[in-house]
Amino acid sequence: MGARTGKEYLERLSRHSPEVWIGGERITDVTKHPATAPAARELARLYDLQHRDDVRDFMLFPSPTTGEPVSTQFLLPRTHEDLLKRRKMHKLWADATFGLMGRTTDFIGAMLTAWCASARFFGESADRVRAYFAYVRDNDLFLTHALADPPVDRSKPPHAQPDPFTYLGVVRETEDGLIVRGAKMLATAGPYADEILVWPFSLRRYTPEDARYAIAFAIPTDSPGLRFICREPYGGTDIFDHPLGSRFDEMDAVAVFDDVLVPWERVFINQDWERVNRIWEINSNAFTGHQTSIRLLSKLQFIAGLAYRGTQMVQTDQFPHVRDAIGEITTYIELTKAAIIASETEAQPNEDGILFPNVRPLFAIRNSGNRWYPRVRELLQLIFAGSLLYTPARADAFASPIREDIDKYMRAAEASAEERAKLFKVAYDLAVSSFGGRHELYERFYAGDPMFLRINTQYLLYDFSEPLKLLDDLLSSYSLQDALNQLRGGVA
Repeated sequence: MGARTGKEYLERLSRHSPEVWIGGERITDVTKHPATAPAARELARLYDLQHRDDVRDFMLFPSPTTGEPVSTQFLLPRTHEDLLKRRKMHKLWADATFGLMGRTTDFIGAMLTAWCASARFFGESADRVRAYFAYVRDNDLFLTHALADPPVDRSKPPHAQPDPFTYLGVVRETEDGLIVRGAKMLATAGPYADEILVWPFSLRRYTPEDARYAIAFAIPTDSPGLRFICREPYGGTDIFDHPLGSRFDEMDAVAVFDDVLVPWERVFINQDWERVNRIWEINSNAFTGHQTSIRLLSKLQFIAGLAYRGTQMVQTDQFPHVRDAIGEITTYIELTKAAIIASETEAQPNEDGILFPNVRPLFAIRNSGNRWYPRVRELLQLIFAGSLLYTPARADAFASPIREDIDKYMRAAEASAEERAKLFKVAYDLAVSSFGGRHELYERFYAGDPMFLRINTQYLLYDFSEPLKLLDDLLSSYSLQDALNQLRGGVA
């Protein structure tokens, strides 16, 4: 099949809509329901982008198996030019959604790239992983994933939960595959995905008693017994009053598995608690960190443009504290950009010659972005202040008897009331609305608990050889005897 168009994506999603619940309502076709259709259309637009004539050279490449053009998100990089091609692909999609859709399909595409490149880790299932990667690549599938366990009782391990299938685990093995039961969180973009990739992500190390929960697999999202329970949607509103929430609500959902069959060819880890404890060896963060840093770059650039234009519109850009605040945002932009380039420049090949971006600068951004983004959202609130609330409630106010009041009192220095409202509704969506609050929560926690993430990546796994060499160079350059000689008037 090769790289899909937006039309092909929507048609397949309509035919294979997963079981999606919003409150007590079951959504039978996510491409048509007002709460989910807008984001589906935005994702379809991304699929169309990869076919644009002026970007095809870096958005697509020939499939090694079929020769058809496939998405660059699946390119196994062997040169620095390949890494640059991947970066350009990620950036085009991130820019198209202003960095506001954190789980566009190139995130899991990046993860599967690492899985394929590190397929040996999976032992007897290595060929299954390679085959699945090729299947997803050649059919240009959209994947979500669910890793974390439900927060029922985090003080207890998986096997000690109130119900043995609170966490997703194996009920039994059959001739056809595994029967699994339980829940996983949080399947962001689950309602829009063709398939779901599941594997355990936990700060707690697995034990033999937890073996049934030590599984990794992928199945179609419309598999019998699988359903998605969604949070409150932000989509379905009008585009003028909620220009971001009305389009880019990628939805978060709990994935519930009610005795779901996972065929053997889709089982990548089967009740192997020791392998799950070593799953970090895949080094998928090298590729997902590359993609997420690029997405964060787009998001920060978008917000910097919003802050710059908005303060110009109401002429607060002249004040030093406003300039300092915007300068803080642009600082984060340049640090993110530098880390992305450093990860590519310092990339190293694995034993098969596949280049892995250097994960250290990417970890640094991941461990900083979860602090930067809440600060950036706060900066929007500080520099715009009451202006964030100084807009009419709905667009229909411009077609009402109070239009004259709006035009007079809600204009800006050099902009009409309509122009001002249009821009500040964007700022409101990010800085004040529920949609904006969800984004702050997302950036804080999408990669895991920020504290333990920093402890693991910036301390336990950090290479201190260079810092320690500098210290040792200094300590070895003098001695106590040197100091005593100096005190006695000798020559040091």
